[in-house]
Amino acid sequence: MAVASALSQTDWDDLARRARRRRRISQSALIAFLVATSLPVLLPYFWMVAISFSAKSGGVASTILWQAVSILIPAVIAVALVRSFAASPRTKTWGSLGIAALTCVLIAVLVGPQLHLDNYRFFWVRDIVAELPSRQVSTGVGTQFPSVWSAFGNSLILALSQTVIVSTVSTFAGYYLSRFSFPGRASFLQSLLVLHAFPAMTLIIPIFLIMYWAGLIDTIFGVLLVIVTLELPFSIFIMKGFFDAVPWDIEMSAMADGASRRQAFFQVVLPQVRVGLIAIAVFSFIKGWEEYVFVRTLLIEKSNWMMSLYLFWVADDIMGVDYGIVAAVGVFYVLPSLFLYLFFQKYLTQLNIGGVKG
Repeated sequence: MAVASALSQTDWDDLARRARRRRRISQSALIAFLVATSLPVLLPYFWMVAISFSAKSGGVASTILWQAVSILIPAVIAVALVRSFAASPRTKTWGSLGIAALTCVLIAVLVGPQLHLDNYRFFWVRDIVAELPSRQVSTGVGTQFPSVWSAFGNSLILALSQTVIVSTVSTFAGYYLSRFSFPGRASFLQSLLVLHAFPAMTLIIPIFLIMYWAGLIDTIFGVLLVIVTLELPFSIFIMKGFFDAVPWDIEMSAMADGASRRQAFFQVVLPQVRVGLIAIAVFSFIKGWEEYVFVRTLLIEKSNWMMSLYLFWVADDIMGVDYGIVAAVGVFYVLPSLFLYLFFQKYLTQLNIGGVKG
């Protein structure tokens, strides 16, 4: 019996070691695959950040780029490994902070002496094109640039307005479609998907003519109406799916306890779909922030420029002269979306289309 027990214990220990070894191999292979597929996505962003802080001459910029990438990519991989395999949240936090501190030190030592902030002078210089030799500037806009802060403010107004309108309308419409029956409800739901299926590019000319006849050409309000109209069908359909997954019983229980329909909606149902509401709001903001097609089509005066149009004309005018400024504007352009994602990522990772997170 003792021999059999010892053999049995040995077998279990051997099986446990094999299982741990297979798990390490599979996790290592998965991480290697994710790193390999992520590099083509991450490298352009690394390029943009490195060039924005580097000299504008091609050789120096290329050297700085590869020096920075040789530091940043291992740092990103190390952070991913720490956050994947660390045993406790405290270890993950301190490990990530340690890697970030070491990365900053290496960047400061190896690349720091060659970095500068000259490419970010568009923050305080209104017309960055006027600073460049006129013989070098292309014939794009070429004359007077608006302030980047004016374009930033216009984009912020558009993105925030669209977020509020789309989130509010899609929430109430999705709830109504989920909870009430009315003639034509099925056809209306089908039309939501059909409307979202049309490529927006095919509607440019009709939308331009409608905006022209309505007197909304070259107005931020006109662009807002267009992108809200295009975004609402899919947002309503998504919110309906979230409301469908909320049990009708809990709403009925709240009303049976004396709550009104409005109170049951705001205090019981709406908290259940907060993940979907946050996702709709984040995606609406990003869509409004990065909108270019209708901004380029409907806005003419430079005082109404958005960040997307500002970046386009900067690239068109001075890309061949000083691409460091173009990269710096690009870095500034992606910061709001990056911060928004980092702040709400814990909610977005819980997103379950057509359901609620338990």
